[in-house]
Amino acid sequence: MVISQIAAPVRLFLAKHDPDGKKFICLVTVSGIPLRIGPPRLGLKDALRVRQLRSKLADLKDREKQAGPGEAKAVREDISRTEEEISKLARTREGASVDSELALVREGTYPLEGWLPNRYFIGFKGREFPGMPGKVMAVCRLDGPSEAAVYRMIGDSLFAEEHGLKGKAYFDARWPEKGDKGLSAYQAYDLAIRRTARMVEKGGRMPVVLDGREALFGPGEAPDAALYCGWYSLARYIDAFTWSRGAVGFHVASAECTSLKNPTNTGWCRKMLEKGAAATLGPVAEPYLQSFPEPGVFFGCLLDGNCLAECFMAANPFWSWQMVLIGDPLYRPFKPRAQVK
Repeated sequence: MVISQIAAPVRLFLAKHDPDGKKFICLVTVSGIPLRIGPPRLGLKDALRVRQLRSKLADLKDREKQAGPGEAKAVREDISRTEEEISKLARTREGASVDSELALVREGTYPLEGWLPNRYFIGFKGREFPGMPGKVMAVCRLDGPSEAAVYRMIGDSLFAEEHGLKGKAYFDARWPEKGDKGLSAYQAYDLAIRRTARMVEKGGRMPVVLDGREALFGPGEAPDAALYCGWYSLARYIDAFTWSRGAVGFHVASAECTSLKNPTNTGWCRKMLEKGAAATLGPVAEPYLQSFPEPGVFFGCLLDGNCLAECFMAANPFWSWQMVLIGDPLYRPFKPRAQVK
């Protein structure tokens, strides 16, 4: 569907109206454009094999719980091999968000399995990787729980640009800080959240609240929220916040943008927009932690007066993967007041 009904017409339009790639730099998806591209359907033989492997994986995980120190390592290695075989056979890494694939609509053919590095990500600056796409467009989604919510998001963004984004910045870490040596990926991201909080506080734009408890902010504990980044409540929004007009934030968890319309969906993207945030981002499926935007880059870029789409381009490590940015792509919450006039 994406190739025939979305990407192909967009390519034709761009080829006709912007053959040099200098006129259009951002695509905006709206309600009615799917969020996710699923992996291909399996044939009967492959589906049966995947079922067998998943049964084996469940047995291995049960065995791991009971294994002694000498056996545990071998079991974990077997689990890793089985998971990798399942992933390759089921082609699960060929799924992605529609928006992330559309970012590469000017590219020719490229591998669909897994992610492709974003050359505009600050962490990759000056580096080249195999398969790194050269022709990239910004993609942002103007969508939400309802049409009224989308108009409210746009209106709040314009209001914040004119009057300034007011409120508090909330950051939720999970563990005590242990320096920056020998950290796991989870500890490193937790440290990144803490450093982002210190950066925003140093900037003096607004009060900053950093919660270092393992638990997330509780109900009602985060009033007047203008900025937010934290974790971890998987697909279960916590009603801790009242959102300022123009609020921007995201929650780090694996299934936060599986739906924007379903009223029973409690993921953070839909609920944040429903409750009053103006912009957010999140994954349509398991993204793995390393593919979440770097919070210091994203919020630092906003504080420097850049627009939402630019900040995501600089902070998002990968394309052809799971992330979706939602909001007005031109929204600049810290746009200098003189420029507003």
